[in-house]
Amino acid sequence: MSTADPRPLRTVRDAERRARLGVRHALAADHRAVTVEAAVAATVCLHATEPASVFLSAHARSGASADDVRRALHDDRTVVLQLAMRRTVFAFPRDLLPAVLGSAAARVAAQLSARLAKEVELNGLADDGTAWLAETCAAVRERLRGAPATTQQLREALPALALRIDRSPGKSYGANVPIAPQVLGVLAADGSVLRGAPAAGWKVSRPHWTIAEDWLGAPVAPVDPRAGYAELVGRWLLRFGPGTEDDLVWWLGATKGAVRHALTDVGAVPVALEDGAPAWLHPDDTAEVEAPAPWAALLPALDPTTMGWKGRVFHLGDLAPQLFDRNGNGGPTAWWDGRVVGGWTQQDDGTVVVVPAGTLPRAARRPLADEAERLTAWLDGDVVRSIYQSPLARAHDAG
Repeated sequence: MSTADPRPLRTVRDAERRARLGVRHALAADHRAVTVEAAVAATVCLHATEPASVFLSAHARSGASADDVRRALHDDRTVVLQLAMRRTVFAFPRDLLPAVLGSAAARVAAQLSARLAKEVELNGLADDGTAWLAETCAAVRERLRGAPATTQQLREALPALALRIDRSPGKSYGANVPIAPQVLGVLAADGSVLRGAPAAGWKVSRPHWTIAEDWLGAPVAPVDPRAGYAELVGRWLLRFGPGTEDDLVWWLGATKGAVRHALTDVGAVPVALEDGAPAWLHPDDTAEVEAPAPWAALLPALDPTTMGWKGRVFHLGDLAPQLFDRNGNGGPTAWWDGRVVGGWTQQDDGTVVVVPAGTLPRAARRPLADEAERLTAWLDGDVVRSIYQSPLARAHDAG
């Protein structure tokens, strides 16, 4: 199959793409997931840059309690936090780890290792940055065997981790940064170390770093890169399809070559989007999807339904400047029947408030109010202050 000159079998209209969101992403009422694990799988994986997002995303798709999410993450360990695509932390179904570690995570690990080794040399910490990094990573793994530790505890135990480096000196974006997170990033990407039990609450990123086989009970064997990318692309197409080559290159943080090989290996079926752009569906998911009953949802910052494509006009319209920051990070969003219609924020007492981006459709007002009440009750006074709050919600909060 050629990915360079696809011959569309049919056109997938934007309305069907929005219908697919409600069904495939477990957001429509009749298609909600029944477990945390199913909620995670509904979007392949959940963004976990902000720990609270995993809880909020899983709840939006399943009604799961915070304890349900904790159980999946920290007790059953059926959902695992892993640094992968685009140097981002995601919550993955455990069975997807071999594919992730062999493909997207391995690519990130190589990038991070090469950069840090060079910076070690440029900052005069060692003549051979590669050797220094290998030795330091080995020391971290040895310290963690049987004894998980926080970043601060590792700094106290290993003097090399207490060092700092000048990153991009002379540049406007340059900074003097601690080296410990950079080393741990390499270990987290290569899969030898995982984010284990939290040292603080569910909204705070302060994990106990843990040897992967200690946390999971057995080593995870990565598959070869091509097989790994094929598995990821196949799952993405089943949940996000139809998608373009550019969507997949962006989502995976991979090369066009890797994406094209994966599309071939999956047997992806060419279609056209409403604007005529060539796109792809999974071979097991080519039938037209019937629209579910209209649905409302409140999703957290960086949720996969908001962020899952490079091209988002079909669900976002012209609202990107109101909902996304300058770096392309999507804030908390309010949805009505497959479209983003605004954002949401919280008052100091924890009450969730929907912030429309314009005049809401009359039919959307009560369902969105119900979602706000449901989320307010679930949060039970907790306030989530995302650093990715949207310009729209920030303006609302500022009065």
